[in-house]
Amino acid sequence: MIMTFEQYVSQEQMHIPEATGEFTLLLSGLTLATRMIQAQVRRAGLTGILGSHGEINVQGEMQQKLDVYANEALIHCLSQRQSIGIIASEENEEPIILGHTSPNAQYAIVFDPLDGSSNIDVAVTIGTTFSILRRPDHENASDPIEWVLQPGNKQVAAGYVVYGSSTVMVYSAGNGVHGFHARSQHRLLHPDPRKYTHAGSGSVLFNQRGVLRQVS
Repeated sequence: MIMTFEQYVSQEQMHIPEATGEFTLLLSGLTLATRMIQAQVRRAGLTGILGSHGEINVQGEMQQKLDVYANEALIHCLSQRQSIGIIASEENEEPIILGHTSPNAQYAIVFDPLDGSSNIDVAVTIGTTFSILRRPDHENASDPIEWVLQPGNKQVAAGYVVYGSSTVMVYSAGNGVHGFHARSQHRLLHPDPRKYTHAGSGSVLFNQRGVLRQVS
């Protein structure tokens, strides 16, 4: 049976009595943006979006045109979600404040819009990484920095999207790790993609002991 990412999240939401649907709506903004990025990556050579944008980002790195597009797509899609109070991107020096003082704003999202963008011109893997954090529940919740500088165990969900001829999203909200293959929608690829581990230039099956011994 085919299951999309949206169906999977809705199914998981049914097990959380206090769920309001806002988190599902947040994730729909994320998947929309990644599908937009996927479409540009796949036809980048035809649309003139390859190459340098001509500016240096806050990390001291030369921005690529796809960097800028990916960042703008994520910010645009996520900023429409009232449940998001703060957006923090690797490409922006300061967090983007949307409405963190509103009681409807319950989440912050932190991302690298296009990790590995220096690899674009040599056809090496690139992708989006993201982390979703809940609104701080202490007196410093009015400080945007407190929203994004939280320990890892405060994450609500995290994951990454790898773009290429086959685009894959890997996601976890603390109840296992799940992979989704993106076509028109993100479809469940494997219920537990931890059977694969990244090993430099490729992926290695855990049960190939001889290969693992050689790699180690």
